[in-house]
Amino acid sequence: MVNNLFIEELIERYPRLAQVECDIRKAAECLAASYRNGGILLVCGNGGSSSDADHITGEMMKGFEKERPLDGDLKERLATCSADRGKYLSEKLQKGLPTISLSSQTSLITATANDIDPDLIYAQQVAGYGSEGDVLIALSTSGNSRNIIDAAITAKAVGMTVIGISGETGGRLTAFCDILINVPGRRTSHVQELHLPVYHAICRMVEEDIFGN
Repeated sequence: MVNNLFIEELIERYPRLAQVECDIRKAAECLAASYRNGGILLVCGNGGSSSDADHITGEMMKGFEKERPLDGDLKERLATCSADRGKYLSEKLQKGLPTISLSSQTSLITATANDIDPDLIYAQQVAGYGSEGDVLIALSTSGNSRNIIDAAITAKAVGMTVIGISGETGGRLTAFCDILINVPGRRTSHVQELHLPVYHAICRMVEEDIFGN
């Protein structure tokens, strides 16, 4: 189970998010379970939400608020591979939680847009990267972005869990989400301001669940 302390801290700082408290907890628990079973996380968004996708990836792929030392076996193998750099790598590298920001794959995005359909830039990646048991975080302030909805549809077909992070209504994305965190806001900038503490809380809870002991 994820640490409820992080949820309490979040609601204390952002009382308006109390209405999505349960969904935030469900998202963190779902993601932690996926990671424990060998799953990966895919994240996508447009504009500012694209930056959020990169941000989430950064928090997951290295230590966020906790130390994540490598396992002893990997440390030994690094030392065996290189007497010169192995020890340094074993001390500096950190455990990551496998995450891909679909926004960052610029060559693939432009190839898909040019050769297939611009709306399918994320769906194509989900079809290629995703497997049953993995998780997609779909960020859309309106919930109506066509490329995000297509990614969610594809993820559902693959057998992934879809976590939507959106605005007050959730838009058309709602129909394709297993978990929807629709923060209380309609103006894009206001919605994005609330998305940051939401996904930071999720990242903290997942990190604590996986690496807390």
